[in-house]
Amino acid sequence: MRIARLLLAAMVLFAVGVFIANTNMLAPDMDGSPTLLAHRGVAQTYPYDGLDSETCTATRIRAPEHDLLENTIPSMRAAFAAGADVVELDIHPTTDGAFAVFHDWTLDCRTDGHGVTREKTLADLKRLDIGYGYTADGGKTFPFRGLGAGLMPSLDEVLAAFPGKRLLINVKSRDAEEGRRLAARLAKLAPEARALLSVYGDDEPIDVLRAALPDVRTMGRRSLRRCVLSYLAVGWSGYVPDDCRHTMLLVPSNYAWALWGWPGRFMQRMQKVGSEVYLLGPYEPGRPFTTGIDTAVDVAQLPTGYAGGIWTNRIQVIAPLVAGRAAR
Repeated sequence: MRIARLLLAAMVLFAVGVFIANTNMLAPDMDGSPTLLAHRGVAQTYPYDGLDSETCTATRIRAPEHDLLENTIPSMRAAFAAGADVVELDIHPTTDGAFAVFHDWTLDCRTDGHGVTREKTLADLKRLDIGYGYTADGGKTFPFRGLGAGLMPSLDEVLAAFPGKRLLINVKSRDAEEGRRLAARLAKLAPEARALLSVYGDDEPIDVLRAALPDVRTMGRRSLRRCVLSYLAVGWSGYVPDDCRHTMLLVPSNYAWALWGWPGRFMQRMQKVGSEVYLLGPYEPGRPFTTGIDTAVDVAQLPTGYAGGIWTNRIQVIAPLVAGRAAR
């Protein structure tokens, strides 16, 4: 009987200790304001219902609200002007040793070109009209044809256009050689310039880049899963697993509650180990991707005092809402 009471007391003390270590009731308020990340800059938007990884999203855009196209320098410039702290962009290697900034693995969806993006020279890609395939009415009209001619930038052009700005680079392949090529390019930058960059993608290129340039914050898909699972197992103690250090975490808003210490304690722990956290929109099983914080409803559901990262596809809409929320 005495042993049972001792065990019960130990369990209660353990539970109290876990509560104290992770409750936000005893945590200091988060400092600063949210970090806003503009996914692909200012871009055309589209409904997400029925999408899969093969869907050509350019053929189902909503009625255009502006004339900007994703992954272009004008789009990125508009995103920073709208209030973005970070702009995300996608890259592909070219056959002549450069990196083109473009989302799709192939050219047929958005452009007047054909074939695999990485099998072209940069000069070939720059001749394309990247607005050619966009339509909001099932192909009756194509409002951006001609407007996207020559707008596909190189990574070098983006880096030159935005000195001192934070960029998130998405490697679109599983090619380790691409990681080596990107590491060689980024190694030419000054350390203070590299400090503004983060890179994410599949683990094969990301592992190579991380080994070559440990000062660049990186996130691989498997390492993100390992981080989350390890943290769920031991995060109650306040310990941050190695896979969660000096990286970037993307957290669906409908699963964030499961992270020990969310939001304040969790954010503080990640900040101490050099990691950044970006809150996404809700994850839905079966969907091959997650939306961003893209609506007024999404913003209203942010935790009180939230000062972490926000991933959005509509920076021009979300930035004023976040600023207004912080001013209240």
